[in-house]
Amino acid sequence: MKFLRIVPTVFCLALLGVAVSPSLKADAWDRKTVITFSGPVEIPGVHLTGWGVLPAGTYVFKIVDSASDRHIVQIFSKDELTVYATILAIPNYRLKATDKTVITFRERPAGQPEALRAWFYPGREWGEEFVYPKAVAVELAKVTNAPVLAIPTEVKLEVAKPAEPEVVATLKQIPVVAIRPTGEEVEIAQVVQSPPPAEIAVARPVAAEALPATASSLPLIGLLGFASLAIAGLLFRRSISAS
Repeated sequence: MKFLRIVPTVFCLALLGVAVSPSLKADAWDRKTVITFSGPVEIPGVHLTGWGVLPAGTYVFKIVDSASDRHIVQIFSKDELTVYATILAIPNYRLKATDKTVITFRERPAGQPEALRAWFYPGREWGEEFVYPKAVAVELAKVTNAPVLAIPTEVKLEVAKPAEPEVVATLKQIPVVAIRPTGEEVEIAQVVQSPPPAEIAVARPVAAEALPATASSLPLIGLLGFASLAIAGLLFRRSISAS
């Protein structure tokens, strides 16, 4: 008869697990950041036709793929309904983390828009340094007297849908170099200080991206609860037979 008193307890624990179980919450893996530009800004990457230069306004930056030592960043409209650009970025260290978002630019001659250089997320010692087409990188390196990351091969820059999976796949595989102010092409390791493996490992696994951000652990806990009840019932029947 002691077993009869255990069954209600198991049942209550199963229901309690369902009632208090918290839902899984989306983490900050995408580094979503709302940024407002006070003037026009030139952007690299594959952009929506006619949007190689973003007009002054508010935009949303997100990392959409970070499963390796190169990241894919997308720039969205303020309402996040339009993707203006898909950009290849290489993680690069800075000396000191800050508690605010930092956007850096490459200065251009008077009358030309500043060129987007890097995006640093709050609290992190490394940020995303953006990669330009080689022709633009050569120009920027000469004007700014600083190395610029570049894509050495031809890539179609203006497209109708910069968020297409094919665009992301291409940027993930294409080789990247650094262009010195002299025009010399060198390996990126000579100008970029990569984060340690522990930092890169925090990137969200690709397989996990298939799960919806609102996924809940309730079904699993409920299933475990019902399994416990089934086992309890089986043991109860055996105890009755034995008596």
